[in-house]
Amino acid sequence: MVTYHEITPAGLASLKQEVEDLKAIRPAKIKNLAEAAALGDRSENAEYSAAKRELRQLEGRLRYLDKLIRYAKVTAPAASDMADIGNTVKLKFDDDDDQATYELVGPAEAGMGADKLAVNSPLGAAIRRHHAGDTVTVTAPSGTYQVTILAIQTGKANA
Repeated sequence: MVTYHEITPAGLASLKQEVEDLKAIRPAKIKNLAEAAALGDRSENAEYSAAKRELRQLEGRLRYLDKLIRYAKVTAPAASDMADIGNTVKLKFDDDDDQATYELVGPAEAGMGADKLAVNSPLGAAIRRHHAGDTVTVTAPSGTYQVTILAIQTGKANA
């Protein structure tokens, strides 16, 4: 059974751009490997080992990105007053009155920026499908805390 993961249109475009960028540098990595191999004895050739490792890492990243793209379920921001993937939310952390603004994204996008919040994280899961004005309890590994959703805006913007 194939498991699909949610991703925003912008997140999918970012993954595709990374693939193109990696494909553009692949020929140089292959050339470096060939040049290092031509230096002779491969068993004690540090340049060959390093070039081989770099190419293997690049190929592995391309395979990983290919799977992410292939099994992506593009989810466009819903025009609603409910916190969901693709929407920007402004939160108030009730225990210390700090405020933060995040874009709710799929798990594959969470590392693409500091303002991205994965919908499967403890905070993202707690606020998902709630409305502005709702106070929710977040259960995290370090304990529970409460946040209030101050505002929800469709798409990426400052809430």
